[in-house]
Amino acid sequence: MPDQKASSTNLVIPEETKKKFPEVVELILQSESMNDEERQYWINILPVMTPDQLSSLKDILDTEKKQLAAIDKKYAKEIETIGAKKLVEKTESERRKRRMGRQEKEAAAQSEDTQTAEQLLKNIEG
Repeated sequence: MPDQKASSTNLVIPEETKKKFPEVVELILQSESMNDEERQYWINILPVMTPDQLSSLKDILDTEKKQLAAIDKKYAKEIETIGAKKLVEKTESERRKRRMGRQEKEAAAQSEDTQTAEQLLKNIEG
């Protein structure tokens, strides 16, 4: 059977290897801890590995995949939390600005009222 190249890399994966070890080949291709040279090495030796070695390799690659997924999930939650914190900070900042604007208007109105009251008193007295 002809050799077949992996779609996104320069790996050569014999058709027989793909058919005999599809799950392990997929885990090797998805591994983030290997470069293409290492991937090719593992693909090349799959046919001569013992069942225990195959099981060990599969367990290692599966564990790596699960751990990376857990890390991604953790950081996604942290990013989400950071986004929520920034939203709260932005909301608080907006509220502070509005409160300050309202306080300034109230102070100006109070000052105007005081001036108006003083003017009325002068008019009454005068």
